[in-house]
Amino acid sequence: MSFIRAATLARSVATSSCRRYSTEAGAKKSSNLGLYLGGAGLVGLGTYVYMGFSKGEAVTAKKDLKSPLDPSKFIDLKLKRVEPCNHNTSKFVLELGKGEASLLPVASCVYIETPDFKDDKGQPMYRPYTPISASDLEGELIFIIKKYETGKVSKHIHSLKAGDSLKIKGPLAKWPWKMNELEEVGLIGGGSGIAPLYQVLQHALADKTNKTKFKLLYANVTEQDIILREEFDAMKKKYPDTFDIVYVLDKGDASWKGPTGFIGADLIKQHIAPPSLGEKVKVFICGPPGQVASIAGKKNGREQGELNGILKELGYTGDQVYKF
Repeated sequence: MSFIRAATLARSVATSSCRRYSTEAGAKKSSNLGLYLGGAGLVGLGTYVYMGFSKGEAVTAKKDLKSPLDPSKFIDLKLKRVEPCNHNTSKFVLELGKGEASLLPVASCVYIETPDFKDDKGQPMYRPYTPISASDLEGELIFIIKKYETGKVSKHIHSLKAGDSLKIKGPLAKWPWKMNELEEVGLIGGGSGIAPLYQVLQHALADKTNKTKFKLLYANVTEQDIILREEFDAMKKKYPDTFDIVYVLDKGDASWKGPTGFIGADLIKQHIAPPSLGEKVKVFICGPPGQVASIAGKKNGREQGELNGILKELGYTGDQVYKF
């Protein structure tokens, strides 16, 4: 299946500035979502794969495009610009050469290394991050990264300025997306754990052959914390028959008309396709560990771990759920 992308939508990710929302939190009782979000990053782990998977769909490059990425070693990429999104999250746009694109399979991520910070064994620290730029976007590789005060890698990245470089290695495979394999896809995202879900949506929705319907539940602490909101709203407007999104806030002021609190069983039953669809439905989840554990059970390192939590109680099986 060839990779088909709507150029205008993908280009908006590369060129639009992040929008900041200034709505203050109201007086409603807070849940523990803020604690959950403190442990999440735009990450996803997997095994090394370069241009495809044992099953599913790899990205077909446009003519003459090539990828500079190497799954066996880190390479240096120059930081082209930084676009602040809110008080702790920014887009980091890395420069690729002429005729170069990431050509990342969907879904996959890369490692970012920070040579100045060492682990307990004296080795440079690195973390996985999922790009938000389309795989065939020429000349740029874009990440959206939240700064954590206890996160050495994210603090290092946020200290960089245009002209500095980042060490990148990948891709690392995650879920092997295959067009129209599923009729319904539910996506549950929390805070900065939205990038893998965005990667799948950007790829699938822009394919003119797509018939899969997607519904995203996206949880954040406050309205100000919602990232990629302009992009998601543009997707909903452009693909009204195949994509919908529900924003969920831990804290919403008097003007907030959407759901508040945790993403619980009632909200999932209302918006996510039921497990009775069998192999035609899939639920993808990515967020802070506490949220993932509550909804789908803990991951076991890089492994999926046993399905538990709300989704299991609602009757979903392990084959119907994937934890990024």
